[in-house]
Amino acid sequence: MSAARFLVVVLAALVLAPSALAGGGSYVFDGGTARDRVQVRAALEASSFDWNLVPATVTIHLRRGVQPSSSRGEIWLDTDLLAAGRFGWAVVQDEYAHQVDHFLFDHATRARLNGLLGGGDWCYSVAGLAHGQYGCERFASTLVWAYWPSADNSYRPGSAADESAAMAPAAFRSLMSQLVGAKQPAFSKPAFSKRK
Repeated sequence: MSAARFLVVVLAALVLAPSALAGGGSYVFDGGTARDRVQVRAALEASSFDWNLVPATVTIHLRRGVQPSSSRGEIWLDTDLLAAGRFGWAVVQDEYAHQVDHFLFDHATRARLNGLLGGGDWCYSVAGLAHGQYGCERFASTLVWAYWPSADNSYRPGSAADESAAMAPAAFRSLMSQLVGAKQPAFSKPAFSKRK
């Protein structure tokens, strides 16, 4: 092998290795275009949460006009939202965060989190509550913000009452470390600037 060819192989390995090892989770796609799939991968890689903690392969259904949602092992995402680029990444992370709940939490953990995050009910066993009153939604939104504190994150809290502000990010990451063994990311400073 020539030195030039060897260098190309080494550089390719260095460029490609982070995406294979960065904790993007185990999932397969159903539908969507190559561009849609790139957006999903980029959304999950933007988060410092280790999606590989979910012990299952998740099927991500990509459809135009579908309401983003999640059930055990299944995620549905709207391709129109994915076309918005980084703006839609928080929703991708939110739906994958529900997989953390589906696969890693038991009743006691959900009850504990519901109390800590200020939920009125964990996840839709009580009808008629607002979205932000369900603990599972507060959990998913808080995970998205705690592990992707970016100005590009559409879940960036505007007030302490927002779902994603249910717990301070550092406290939430510490709690997730205790609950599921999530590693603590090293944020030297917030990755966002003040709103204008």
